[in-house]
Amino acid sequence: MRWLTLFTAMAMVGGLGVQPLAAQDSRPGIAVLPFTNGGSYGQEAEDYAALEVGMQQMLTTEFAMNPGLRVVDRSRLKELIGEQDLGASGRVDATTAAKIGKLVGAKFMVMGGFVDTWGNMRLDIQIVNTETSEIVKADRSTFKREDLSTAIVNAASKVTKDLSLPALPKEVQAKREERAKQIDPQAVAYYTKGLLYQDRGNTDRAKELFSKAIAAFPQYTEAQDALRQIGG
Repeated sequence: MRWLTLFTAMAMVGGLGVQPLAAQDSRPGIAVLPFTNGGSYGQEAEDYAALEVGMQQMLTTEFAMNPGLRVVDRSRLKELIGEQDLGASGRVDATTAAKIGKLVGAKFMVMGGFVDTWGNMRLDIQIVNTETSEIVKADRSTFKREDLSTAIVNAASKVTKDLSLPALPKEVQAKREERAKQIDPQAVAYYTKGLLYQDRGNTDRAKELFSKAIAAFPQYTEAQDALRQIGG
């Protein structure tokens, strides 16, 4: 009788969608930390604050397009960093990144910074293995500010290649690259500012900026999703 009860309970658990341990997500986990402004000038300070979270979300989105990866949501990282008071100095080192990664179950943490000098941008990316707390890869790229979307798509592709992670299907990669060339740079500016105001709790201003991003580039699905999430 006890065995029957146990079997019934297990069947009910399965019916509720709870997976046994063996069936848990085994894909490599990856998370992206906010980027650091390394001394940019040429725009307003708010524009660069927006890029810190905007580039984080843009890169996270590119990783999330890959079904072979398990990507940690940016909101979860923001919540955790706040709870643990991690990175209070404004900079996160490899040891701190590894600590955050272990808490969210990510094997790799992507961190880095950028410098924008009157529209000439440099992006520095470092990848931390959370099991060893070591920086296992580092990369630097330069580009024009208006090519930010393309630079982010390329960065995501290079990270997965450098870490020997599952690659994005070629046809999907080609579509992401082509789409990145089409996105209006002003739409990207509105979108990143919208994320900044969302983080600050100013939902009305965030809605306004996401709406402007969509108006500038109607196919901007990321802005559409962001607007929908905050009830716009």
